[in-house]
Amino acid sequence: MSALNLHPDRLFPADETTRAIARRLYQEVKSLPIVSPHGHTDPSWFAENQPFGNPADLLIKPDHYVFRMLYSLGVSLPSLGVPSKSGIAVEQDPQKIWRLFADHYWAFRGTPSRMWLDYVFKEVFELDQVLSADTADAYYERINSYLQKPEFLPRSLMENFNIEYLATTESPLDDLRHHKKIRDSGWGGGVITAYRPDPVVDPDFEGFAANVAKLGEITGEDTNTWSGYLAALMNRREYFKSFGATSTDHGHPTATTADLSVAECEALFAKALAGNCTAAEAEQFRGQMLTEMAGMSIEDGLVMQIHPGSFRNHNPNVFRDFGRDKGADIPSQTEYVKALKPLLDKYGNDTRLSIIVFTLDETVYSRELAPLAGHYPVLKLGPSWWFHDSPEGMRRFREQITETAGFYNTVGFNDDTRAFLSIPARHDVARRMDCNFLARLVAEHRLPEDEAREVAIDLTYKLVKQAYKLD
Repeated sequence: MSALNLHPDRLFPADETTRAIARRLYQEVKSLPIVSPHGHTDPSWFAENQPFGNPADLLIKPDHYVFRMLYSLGVSLPSLGVPSKSGIAVEQDPQKIWRLFADHYWAFRGTPSRMWLDYVFKEVFELDQVLSADTADAYYERINSYLQKPEFLPRSLMENFNIEYLATTESPLDDLRHHKKIRDSGWGGGVITAYRPDPVVDPDFEGFAANVAKLGEITGEDTNTWSGYLAALMNRREYFKSFGATSTDHGHPTATTADLSVAECEALFAKALAGNCTAAEAEQFRGQMLTEMAGMSIEDGLVMQIHPGSFRNHNPNVFRDFGRDKGADIPSQTEYVKALKPLLDKYGNDTRLSIIVFTLDETVYSRELAPLAGHYPVLKLGPSWWFHDSPEGMRRFREQITETAGFYNTVGFNDDTRAFLSIPARHDVARRMDCNFLARLVAEHRLPEDEAREVAIDLTYKLVKQAYKLD
């Protein structure tokens, strides 16, 4: 069995001089509060504040980073207990699921998931041997016993992790009952919601017409008309704001935007409701809705997040049997300069608007995104995200973005996770990699160390709060 050690200098430069600078910078930021403004943790955890069920339910079933790797090696999703929507029998014994995961832990060597998981095992559960088939049962028993302790209840963990804000993500059709319960409890834990309208603005989303009809029922607006539809969306934005939302979140396939006339919008909306849109018309409708949402953000102050470039549900069999978000989303090439122009022509100079743009296409960092954010006052760049939430992904992001957009047209880090216990680990990686990058600038006499210290603090804490209006 191998010892589980987290080296204090992990992810710092190999060169001794630069490493020493990185250490000093990291000391300034390592204990700052965590702000997690974009993620997919379950608000019911914090509403109910009940013990997590078992290690498999907590660390495997909700984490598509974990089960997509295992699936790629031929491990079936039913054997991992991933719930099926088509009636397929799935493994119910959490210890069997855990043993299967442990048997394949070698597959995560060199991946960000391995770093995050080892951090959780060592720092949260105080384990000192690497997970393997030999240590699987000991791990399971230790984690299971810890989960029964009061300090491992969701609210206690959030406080112990020093998480100041944690945003979940909900559809406009969600009644936010869990957020209401959190608010009514009087617990001031900083759990807020974010408005994700994809189910009611994407004609290709399953059940689109029924979703729009339900939106009308919830709001009392006539969503068979274009004006009533827009009023219903605005109504739900206000409702989300009442539960702490400061941002909207748009997971469109591309960054396409549009600026159509009212008559064109009405005709396109009618086609979308009838299910008669061509692929090009569905794309145009989504693009129009981004521009509409930008106009609404000018009115109500919600920050827009646009994160295109994912080919969703690439595996039709997995989508059919297990649904969305099961590890089958694949990055795709994405264009921004022409795509965003209709929206930017209309609103790009209006400083009341704030848009955070993400990408899964690293080829556009220096060619498109940095120049756009380095010019338009409404644009900020989201961090390296999802498939690029990794040490090398973070390094590439800073290297390609900084020369044109600087540090202050970026928004710090967000973890975008469903795996609650990984949040401190992910933020620690980001802090270490930012200190790594800044230390190199200092060592190369491109930035004074006192300024690098200020930048490190800004990247860790201040920029994210400013960008998401959490001050």
